[in-house]
Amino acid sequence: MRKIIFLVPLLITSFFIQNGNAQQDAQYTQYMFNTMSVNPAYAGSRGQLSIAALYRSQWVGLEGSPTSQTLNIHSPIRNSRLGYGVSIVNDEIGDGTVQETYFDGVISYTIDVSQVGKLSFGLKAGGNLLNLDFNKLRNFDDEPINGDNIENRFSPNFGIGAYYHTDKFYLGLSAPNLLETNHFDNSNRDANSVTFLSKERINFYAITGYVFDLSNDFKFKPALLTKVVGGAPLQVDVSANFMLNEKFTFGAAYRWDAAVSAMAGFQISDQFMIGLAYDKETTELGSTRFNDGSFEVFLRYELVKSFQKLVSPRFF
Repeated sequence: MRKIIFLVPLLITSFFIQNGNAQQDAQYTQYMFNTMSVNPAYAGSRGQLSIAALYRSQWVGLEGSPTSQTLNIHSPIRNSRLGYGVSIVNDEIGDGTVQETYFDGVISYTIDVSQVGKLSFGLKAGGNLLNLDFNKLRNFDDEPINGDNIENRFSPNFGIGAYYHTDKFYLGLSAPNLLETNHFDNSNRDANSVTFLSKERINFYAITGYVFDLSNDFKFKPALLTKVVGGAPLQVDVSANFMLNEKFTFGAAYRWDAAVSAMAGFQISDQFMIGLAYDKETTELGSTRFNDGSFEVFLRYELVKSFQKLVSPRFF
């Protein structure tokens, strides 16, 4: 019989918080290359069809540790101010013990607010499917946790966002999921049954960044992400990235009281970009011999037509 000793703590810390506290949205180190997952108003802002996929493996070495996969597709609608997109996010803990998949459709509307500035408003609608296999859950003494399995439980949701950008600066405010959903209300179960309660609360995001031209071939972009959710600590991500010869990107990030990160990317061609990131926890969890850190792999494809060839790749 398989033991997943670390699974219950992982559930508490990454998905489900006891006593009705908040569940936070999944976090990504390379969120700046995956912005539509954070802010629906970003859809279409790159001016061309953009397809981005990201894989994250968190706390490698811990049995049952979380993994996340995302796929975002978005584009402007030709000869209009509208943009559209589709987002799919899959989160998994314990090799399928807990699986949550989000499906969202996104639409945006952009207006010119100055000669160089654009302001977009975004709306997303969709929902998520939750699966939980109680047969794979174990307490620390290897006693099973009783409960009725959850299969494809659907919860609808919608979100909003605003995004302002120029060629050098961007600022976004968003709430990607506005409906609060309760999971695992087990108050009527017996004493041997699982009793935790998870509530998906509203996550508010603020993102901003600025691109400095240090020379003709060298750019510097400091960026900031702040996430606020009731019942959970404030999350602040500070990053600094550089772009060399419009091909190589590299930098570092710090997640307040959580992790330090290193990032690197390469623009393979006008169409393809690949990125890598590594996180090292600064909490007590990061000092254990079972935790080898967290890894991300990112790939983006953009339909750049020959007559639309970019003079300089967008750094955000």
